[in-house]
Amino acid sequence: MNVFKHLTAIFAGLSCAAAVASTDFVDLLGDVTIEDDEFARSVELREAQRTLVNPDDTIWETIRRGFGIADLPNSVVDKELKLYTRALPYTQQMAFRARMYLYFIVSETQKRGMPTELALLPFVESAFKPEALSRSKAAGLWQFLPSTGDIFDLRQSSWRDDRLDVVESTRAALDYLQYLHNQFEDWHLALAAYNWGEGSIRRAVAANKAKGLPTDFMHLPLPNEPARYVPKLLAIKKLVEDPDRYGLKLPPIANEPYFVRVNKNRDLDIETAAQLAETDLQEFRLLNPSFNRPVVVAAHQGSILIPAAKADTFVSNLINWQSTGKPLSNWTTYKVKKGDSLKAIAKRYGMTEDELRAANKIPKSRRVQIGSTILVKDAHAKRDIAVAEADSAMRLVPLPTTRRITYRVRNGDTLSSVASRFGVKAADIKRQNKLKSNSLKVGQRLRLTIKEVQRTGLRKTAYRVKRGDTLYTIAKRHRTSVSAIMDENKLQSMDLKPGQRLVVPH
Repeated sequence: MNVFKHLTAIFAGLSCAAAVASTDFVDLLGDVTIEDDEFARSVELREAQRTLVNPDDTIWETIRRGFGIADLPNSVVDKELKLYTRALPYTQQMAFRARMYLYFIVSETQKRGMPTELALLPFVESAFKPEALSRSKAAGLWQFLPSTGDIFDLRQSSWRDDRLDVVESTRAALDYLQYLHNQFEDWHLALAAYNWGEGSIRRAVAANKAKGLPTDFMHLPLPNEPARYVPKLLAIKKLVEDPDRYGLKLPPIANEPYFVRVNKNRDLDIETAAQLAETDLQEFRLLNPSFNRPVVVAAHQGSILIPAAKADTFVSNLINWQSTGKPLSNWTTYKVKKGDSLKAIAKRYGMTEDELRAANKIPKSRRVQIGSTILVKDAHAKRDIAVAEADSAMRLVPLPTTRRITYRVRNGDTLSSVASRFGVKAADIKRQNKLKSNSLKVGQRLRLTIKEVQRTGLRKTAYRVKRGDTLYTIAKRHRTSVSAIMDENKLQSMDLKPGQRLVVPH
């Protein structure tokens, strides 16, 4: 008990609370208030929620007792069951990954009076990979799209993505499932809507009603993915219900919290936090996949998850750490100025360019715009990162690439006009083509090295070349560049023929 009071006195910005809270808890430490300390916060460690089941049971037994979703015909469920049983090592791997999160998710379904099958849904959604990212940009255990995440208050920024946060995403997913169940009054339809969209299921139900057809899940004309979605979950349910029958060895997951949540209001390095908890960095990241940067900023009032078994160790090590006067974070921010390069910034702060890019997740093909705020190492950081700095956007633009083309001089061309048209220097044209003067001849071929920028999300228009057209006139007409047209159509020269078909990006 005194340990926690001492902790509060020296570092009031951290507070440990059980990951699963309820009104039925035992206070291990009451609220503590420290006077004359701007970072003073109460510190409390609560016993995790007491479930109504035998604490000696495994979490799998708890799940079995809470089943509440009606089965579907074996003919549709068994198809998915065969796929899982044919790949038992992979299925067992998923179950092993679930050990860190399953108690919390099951407890949350129990608190809401929801069927415990729903706690198995991450098997289907993400294979229990909290960092999972789909092609459609759905992320996390529960695979929230960015837009759906916004609706359910899952913060997404360059610093963190709450769609990957175990606690927040579970809250949002169960909120969403409850909402859908209230709408359709049927768990099969609610689950299908979670996968395919509420509007799509509503339209399918309305279409069947109009035809005088049943509107249950089995009678709806669903595409392949949502049609298989509910059977997949029920196949997992069968495996959990009777694993021995299918040769599945479920890991013995204890019916107790795997993690506790630490709320903090001071910047804290990810590696430092893992070190204080004496937890493998990989395990720490699996519990905290939502953080996009190597530091958890206090400005966002973030929290971290640590293994429950390491809570006392974390507290003890934190006390010792603070007593040495060492900072909890070795990172600060830097605003990019005109003339800066990532290489020069990195050198200034004792980093390599690769380290700087990795810390800020800047791809090799991108550069940072002037005015952007980036994260840099500072072993002597004396303050936490301010809210304005944390919320400042980091704007990335594509790095220019070069492309070699051949240009045939036309009537009226001058060295300066050709240089201006392609955004190059006249001196570079002279040097590349070994010209002794600025004079050009009609029909003369020039080798040019032009810069182009990678473009994404552009509109593309089909165009048939007309008599008198040039790449320059076509580009000007469509408000694009000559190089963009050449790149899109893989043209090696600027010569065009009437009737030639082009794709024009703009």
